[in-house]
Amino acid sequence: MSGTPKKETNTPDVDPNVDIVTFGCRLNSYESEVMKTHAAKAGLDNAIIFNTCAVTNEAVRQARQAIRKARRDNDTARIIVTGCAAQIDPAQFGEMEEVDLVIGNEEKTDASAFARLAIEGIGSERIRVNDIMSVKETAGHLVEGFEGRARAFVQVQNGCDHRCTFCIIPYGRGNSRSVPAGEVVTQVRALVENGYSEVVITGVDITSYGSDLPGHPSLGNLCARILKLVPDLKRLRLSSIDSIEADPELMRLIADEERLMPHLHLSLQAGDNMVLKRMKRRHSREDAIAFCLEAKRLRPEIVFGADIIAGFPTETGEMFENSLRLVEDCDLTWLHVFPYSARPGTPAARMPQVDGKLIKDRAKQLRDAGAARTTAFLNSRIAQTENVLMETETRGRTEQFAEIILAAPARTGEIVKTRVTGTAAGMLHGEASA
Repeated sequence: MSGTPKKETNTPDVDPNVDIVTFGCRLNSYESEVMKTHAAKAGLDNAIIFNTCAVTNEAVRQARQAIRKARRDNDTARIIVTGCAAQIDPAQFGEMEEVDLVIGNEEKTDASAFARLAIEGIGSERIRVNDIMSVKETAGHLVEGFEGRARAFVQVQNGCDHRCTFCIIPYGRGNSRSVPAGEVVTQVRALVENGYSEVVITGVDITSYGSDLPGHPSLGNLCARILKLVPDLKRLRLSSIDSIEADPELMRLIADEERLMPHLHLSLQAGDNMVLKRMKRRHSREDAIAFCLEAKRLRPEIVFGADIIAGFPTETGEMFENSLRLVEDCDLTWLHVFPYSARPGTPAARMPQVDGKLIKDRAKQLRDAGAARTTAFLNSRIAQTENVLMETETRGRTEQFAEIILAAPARTGEIVKTRVTGTAAGMLHGEASA
């Protein structure tokens, strides 16, 4: 799973006595909304729930730090820890004196688990984490609304059947399993009826969607069904995809469907073939470049984000240069750079490691290259007209996911035709056009 570890604190409107602190990816953000709904319906109160991320050691450290601070600030609240870090190593959280309960990734979206908590309390069983590899299905949890009225997430898939040598996430999420298309369409329709203009399709490995379902529908087939059966949906966006798994129907939608946003975030990870092989990735450098060229041919205005790891074990200077050149070769606009972080239990952790200072330097070079590409793209939008989805009264995002500040306020959730007047601090600036 991709996505820079970040923290979002969500305080449910329905119950101010339950706080959910979210780390990591968009799927975690979606599942926090599911937990928020379950906690409210169960009547759970005076609790702080930490939804953790395990993609890097730093993400785990930040979660533990936040838990300790929460206990210092509130000595009466029940502290519950869940998410990928809790699933992979529940003991490290169960042993923290600040923590009252640890629940797994399966339990956190189970309404009955929250009902039990509300009725029975924490009890003496401090760790309630099942074997995630035994989970065979993923339910389509109906989330009727999100904080803010602009963009909503819909989970279509969970888990991953691949075993990249650097990645611990399959052990936190289990094997790949898909939500039936009918359930996905039902949720998208409900969100649109509740006023949402944009829906983001999310999961751990969404391009593997449907491989476990009857008839093996593809991600492209799912998107086509959503767009056909929910005609009032204005914008459909995809979270991170594995470009080598992009199916022909998805490529057709990229070319022909204006409601599918011209912005793809790619799980590339490296630009050197030997590194990709040692990562156990399923694509080559040439595959990545060919995909981006073809997507650009089909949809010239499309932009790409990408995840790239700096300092993977055995990475030489020449190998790194291949990754650095990939930023230009694939015309990447939004770069997520991860300094390599050895995760215990992964094959890469046993490989010869790159010096930490060198990793830091390579990460900086990648970030600088990414920042230059972002600046060039933003400058290219000056004097252009953009359709902006307002996330607040004065801030929104374009179809290509560029952040923009408007000179005059507009209604949150509205799509405003906007003329770009300039850039500042990594954002566009604009004014509504007549």
